[in-house]
Amino acid sequence: MSRRLPTPPIPAGGRLLDARLSLLDRQVLDVDGEPVGVVDDLELSDPQAGVLPDDAVAPVVRHLVHGPVVLDRITGGRHPRAHFERIEWAAVAEIGPALRLAVGSSRVPVGWLEDWLARNVVARIPGGRHVPR
Repeated sequence: MSRRLPTPPIPAGGRLLDARLSLLDRQVLDVDGEPVGVVDDLELSDPQAGVLPDDAVAPVVRHLVHGPVVLDRITGGRHPRAHFERIEWAAVAEIGPALRLAVGSSRVPVGWLEDWLARNVVARIPGGRHVPR
């Protein structure tokens, strides 16, 4: 017998989203529409330990995380947390097919993997040095 979970209440002053459908694997664009990364994971505020009672405060999104998360899932390994880049949730201006930020790409951290790929792979492709990072 399957048990249906109760519909969660919509938070005051916020918006209720399904992270898998609305956030994860979405492209992130800066204020000018330039791509700056993909949402690989989310960093949430600390939830209360154990089963949450009805009056508990639900965790909220603190940061969008991008970096070599997919490699970890494939290989079963773990990169140090320092290898992941975080974009503050407050910088997100719009949620749609892509997440649009309210800041320019110069204020968004570029991950070491993207930087390495740009220098060592993309730059070797004819015309690859003209692609903005």
